[in-house]
Amino acid sequence: MHNQLMSELGRVERNIEQREFIGAEGVWECKGEIVARLRAAGCVFAEDEAALLVEATNDADVLGALVAQRVSGVPLEYLLGWAEFRGVRVGVRAGVFVPRQRTAFLVDIAIESAREAALTLVDLCCGTGALGLTATSELRANGKDVALSAADIDPVAVACARDNLAGIGDVHEGDLFAALPPHLRGHIDLLLANTPYVPTAHLAALPPEARDHEPPHALDGGIDGLAIFRRVIDGAVDWLAPGGRVLVEMSADQGELAADVITRAGMRARIERSAEYYATVVVGTR
Repeated sequence: MHNQLMSELGRVERNIEQREFIGAEGVWECKGEIVARLRAAGCVFAEDEAALLVEATNDADVLGALVAQRVSGVPLEYLLGWAEFRGVRVGVRAGVFVPRQRTAFLVDIAIESAREAALTLVDLCCGTGALGLTATSELRANGKDVALSAADIDPVAVACARDNLAGIGDVHEGDLFAALPPHLRGHIDLLLANTPYVPTAHLAALPPEARDHEPPHALDGGIDGLAIFRRVIDGAVDWLAPGGRVLVEMSADQGELAADVITRAGMRARIERSAEYYATVVVGTR
């Protein structure tokens, strides 16, 4: 959360200084009260969050309602309507998985591995479409010709992704590869899949923001956390182009098991780890 907010914070603070809300002194008095309420509710980055909430509206009643919802545990991103991911404000709506900052590492690996001048990229289990959005935008900025398709089983996520990817790529609704157009079979160069990987027995230990508000199917990875991952790897063998790569985020202790699943499917496996992002990504190459 902190890394996502900090790049916005300087701009937000400058905007607040220039605004008429309830008077210049009133803005900061109001902000101070909000910080105190958020901190009492357990928000670790209360000052950052307060600044963003104050910036979000010119209406004191609306601000009060936003603060009350945040104190009750509603994710900040749902209240703002966006999450920052790789410097982009990605649209978010209630009931959709919120992009995590650590997942930016997966996009790093995807961009580094993109050797083709023209490539087909798929964002599977796309949620908001943040992975496809940022990977495609950055690859195109580097001169690559990218055809993007995204898919999710959840109609709420599909609607959100369609807003975020309008004019950038196509979004399909359905269960994993069944959602994709048949002509993509055997032609995917980069397959990004942010599959759920929390073991079912561990869901109760998740932070309330995730446990109580995000869709369970975007979190629950089955008994060992790899149930959906195994299905993705099984399908990737047929859907990847020769030399195509599938990239999936995992927890650190799942990496070796996930790599073994990839190897058993007949693909080359490697594990990438980032101390900066506290992230682990497994990569399979057909």
